[in-house]
Amino acid sequence: MAASSVPMIFSVSDFIAVANQTFEYAFPTVEVEGEVASFKVNQGKFVFFDLKDAGGSVGCFMTVWQLRVPIEDGMKVIVTATPKLTQWGKFSLTVRAIRPSGVGALKKSFEILVAKLAAEGLFAPERKRLLPRIPKHVAVISSTQAAGYADFIKILNDRWGGVRVDVAHVQVQGADAPDQMIRALTYFNQQEVLPEVIVIIRGGGSADDLSAFNDEPLARAIAASRVPTLVGVGHEVDESLADMVADLRAATPSNAAQLLVPDRNEIIRATHVKLGSLLPRLLQAIERQQSQVRQTLERSLLAIEHQYDRAEEQFTRYRTVLAQLDPHVVLKRGYAIVRGQQKVGETIHIETYKAILEAKVERYDEK
Repeated sequence: MAASSVPMIFSVSDFIAVANQTFEYAFPTVEVEGEVASFKVNQGKFVFFDLKDAGGSVGCFMTVWQLRVPIEDGMKVIVTATPKLTQWGKFSLTVRAIRPSGVGALKKSFEILVAKLAAEGLFAPERKRLLPRIPKHVAVISSTQAAGYADFIKILNDRWGGVRVDVAHVQVQGADAPDQMIRALTYFNQQEVLPEVIVIIRGGGSADDLSAFNDEPLARAIAASRVPTLVGVGHEVDESLADMVADLRAATPSNAAQLLVPDRNEIIRATHVKLGSLLPRLLQAIERQQSQVRQTLERSLLAIEHQYDRAEEQFTRYRTVLAQLDPHVVLKRGYAIVRGQQKVGETIHIETYKAILEAKVERYDEK
């Protein structure tokens, strides 16, 4: 005789607990795609919305800090979530991550974020910093396994070489990519010796592949970097929030290397051209200087000759005057020089042109 089947009786709380255990075992993580409806934020902390399609609707719950992209009613999204039965008997999805689905939703989410960050001035040209002309120490945030990274390093070494490159290997697509890049930015900004530039690069891909670079916290981390930033993501037509907030945007990873350092071969060629054009100008300058020196020397010699002639004329005049005052010339004209005390009875000496006489004063009268 078969044993009778007796249904198990649960308390409400036990049933809810068993149901959630079943969900955790059967569906620990699910991804559900649908259209957002009844989106709202309570107390600035909690996010509630419904996810619906033509055949049904399910409630969703998440915290504000988990909401990495802006969403609004009508947008198509994919949520990564855990199914859960609440203590009030309501089934819902506890969302851990959310991303837009489809080109239209990605574009709408991007436009919302652009308007928000633009209003805060994060794209303003006046806050952009200049990169050093020839950096010696560069930090790179990228996937070292990606072709874009290999292109960047090759072109960097070919163009200049000798640059110290510190690399943070991170994911550059997927849900974990933004947080990994944020941690790398934080790490480089906390170094005792800061790099001169932080470069964030990734090669091309679909809009969904590049969506990590439209992450709001990542964009804010780039804008807040103490070190100037250079971002080269995707192809030339691709534009992300990371590009827009960076101090300088590169069209591709290869272009990032071109913007970062000059081409040494081009500098050598330009230097040769400058030297070739400089030599004739240098010779002309030397000739002008020589001509000016000759003219100055000629003027100096003429001035010296003029001064010499004047001095010679003056000397001749002085010599004539002195000759006229020569005592011998005066004596020759009949004058005499008397030496001695001119008193009665004193002996005096009289010098004429031809003789010296000695006489005694017999008479002395004042004139």
